[in-house]
Amino acid sequence: MAAVPSVSSSITVRLELPARPTAVSELTHAIEQAGAVVTALDVTASGMDRVRIDLTCATRGDEHAEEVVSVLSRLDGVELGKVSDRTFLMHLGGKLSIDSKVPIRNRDDLSLIYTPGVARICQAIAANPDDARRLTIKRNTVAVVTDGSAVLGLGNLGPLAALPVMEGKAALFKRFADIDAFPICLDTQDTDEIVAIVKAVAPGFAGINLEDISAPRCFEVEARLREALDIPVFHDDQHGTAIVTLAALTNALKVVGKSLSGVRLVMSGAGAAGTAVLKLLLAAGARDVVVADVDGVVHSGRPDLSESLRWTAEHTNPRGVTGSLRSALAGADVFVGLSAPGILTGDDIATMAPGAVVFALANPVPEVEPTEAARYAAVVATGRSDFANQINNVLAFPGVFRGLLDAQSRAITTETLLAAAAALADVVGDDERNPAYIVPSVFHPDVTPVVAAAVEGAARRAGLAGNEAPVGAAVAGHGQVGVGSPRGRHAFS
Repeated sequence: MAAVPSVSSSITVRLELPARPTAVSELTHAIEQAGAVVTALDVTASGMDRVRIDLTCATRGDEHAEEVVSVLSRLDGVELGKVSDRTFLMHLGGKLSIDSKVPIRNRDDLSLIYTPGVARICQAIAANPDDARRLTIKRNTVAVVTDGSAVLGLGNLGPLAALPVMEGKAALFKRFADIDAFPICLDTQDTDEIVAIVKAVAPGFAGINLEDISAPRCFEVEARLREALDIPVFHDDQHGTAIVTLAALTNALKVVGKSLSGVRLVMSGAGAAGTAVLKLLLAAGARDVVVADVDGVVHSGRPDLSESLRWTAEHTNPRGVTGSLRSALAGADVFVGLSAPGILTGDDIATMAPGAVVFALANPVPEVEPTEAARYAAVVATGRSDFANQINNVLAFPGVFRGLLDAQSRAITTETLLAAAAALADVVGDDERNPAYIVPSVFHPDVTPVVAAAVEGAARRAGLAGNEAPVGAAVAGHGQVGVGSPRGRHAFS
């Protein structure tokens, strides 16, 4: 159950009650006494003696919602009608649809869009496969792929239960970057099968976004697909988190007057996200990093280290720290948590150095209660939307893929991730940056275009880009079709 009422657990209740002067105040008072928050109240019908009201309120979760409904049903003269969960209503029938970009009004349209005209396009692509980016949906399409093994923070729920998340991801791609993304939920958790399936469907896409695949398999899946495919492969749980974390930390350190190369940084969590954040922080210049997992600080003398943890032990902990997370935290400048809820207290944060930065990113319940951390830390960030400084992957992946697609990039590199993080950090101006504002809102209009431009530039500098102009340039009036185009008779540039 959430700690506070949230719109994500809001309900709308239809009620009929006597048309007495105190009717509305009785309802709102009952809701408040039950610990919920009224967000809307609409009179939908009225008679001489009775009134019908649709009341919407935010609750703390399913059990709390049931308690609220029970309270309302016991009010004098109240008849309870339909109760609707607004989140479930939002998902009815799914969140996606496919619309044609061209009209099909008559036989001419049909002949151009489908047979016989489409045969000419098929022949053109067969003769020159690069033209698929110009003449099909491939040019602006990403596959959002999961096996359902690590859905949000809920665990191994399988492909069907993962589908709502993948739909949501596709909707965010469209909203923030105008990218057509398709959810692909695989009914296998075998690494070889996942790799084979994604390779088989890859021709229809310009990029692959891996999502909610558990560690350590996600590392192998990503590495093998990057090796096999000529389109970028991006595991958002790893690299999206890393980009936004680095951007936020860049600004947080500016707030407290410290540098990444000079701080003592302690991390909690050595899974997919933690490892990716660690690698990007090291690439950005972090030098003194100590990582802890459920078994304590990772160091070269610890027995039974996995391959991933051995890499971490070899590339971190220059002072040879051992022991627990709590002991490692004493005197540290920065804490970055990507692990488990409630493992630290405000007293633990109090042992950190003056001007401490705390990123408690376990979601929905952080490693340390944010208001407690804020008593001792100069800057606090979480993964939640109800606190300042939300580390949200939506700040990264739309712009990253927009830039990759505009560049027709064949791959994604560490330099690309660093460029995205630097660009995202720069969206927050020097005159705006403060302890409560180190990352912009996901709705800030500059986020996607600024990140996209940085990513496209990095891809081109690395020699990974194609030759075609960006998607936005190849529209009516800006391109040419047919004779004289550099690709020949059937291409356009």
